[in-house]
Amino acid sequence: MKIAVFNENQVGVVEGNNVIDISSVVDWNNQDSQASLVKLMGDFDTLKPKIEASLDSCPAYSVEEVALRAPVQNPSKIVAAPINYILHKEEMNTALTVDRLGFFLKSPSSIIGPNDTVLLPFKDRRVDHEAEIAFVIGKEAKDVKAEDAADYIFGFIALMDITVRGKEDRPWRKSFDTFTPIGPWIVTGDEVENPNQLQMNLWVNDELRQSANTSDLIYDCYKFLEAASSVMTLLPGDIVTTGTPEGVAPIIQGDTVRINIERIGEFSVQVDYKPGI
Repeated sequence: MKIAVFNENQVGVVEGNNVIDISSVVDWNNQDSQASLVKLMGDFDTLKPKIEASLDSCPAYSVEEVALRAPVQNPSKIVAAPINYILHKEEMNTALTVDRLGFFLKSPSSIIGPNDTVLLPFKDRRVDHEAEIAFVIGKEAKDVKAEDAADYIFGFIALMDITVRGKEDRPWRKSFDTFTPIGPWIVTGDEVENPNQLQMNLWVNDELRQSANTSDLIYDCYKFLEAASSVMTLLPGDIVTTGTPEGVAPIIQGDTVRINIERIGEFSVQVDYKPGI
């Protein structure tokens, strides 16, 4: 099932080219979409048959005529993997990978949604795109083994980890407002099937910049959940993102950045300067 947040933070199921508004079916509060998402995930096994039975009677809109919002808007944390593809290790000329580096945190306030705008905070610093597959924690996870990880993942999203290059620590360089575009919706784990065998592409304007398969991950989705949950408790609604492959490169004012992940979907963002700089 593809679960989207759209317009005035209503919730919908995406089927084909339509978004079906299920807000009334799941008792969704669009004034607190994060709490509503956590409740939906917690009750999903019970709600799923009810949702499926209601799809023919709920209001439906074309995907093109709605404004998609970030499907997760206020997680308690964004847990991110550094250097999780070998070819990215080589292009960054670094000795260490995720198995030694662990993880870092990004600020939840950096989240934006499809068709929003990445705001560059400097005119004299390089800022790069990074394409990543990410997942949403569905239930509290602590000391989860990789073989059990799928039970703790509600669904998957595409994510761009926008990054200022420099000597500062990763959380500083990656947590500026607008630096975590996510979307286009959450695809539940049963529909994704195997997240560790998906093609991922990113374009800047019409130029293909990144193209890789998640089978190339050093720590795949499940292994990275194990690593992260061995340190901290992951809460429902948290986002865990798995790192970027090779091909990172600068973005500049006027660019359109588009990401597509097999079985998950595609969205774009624009690039501009932060007002006042």
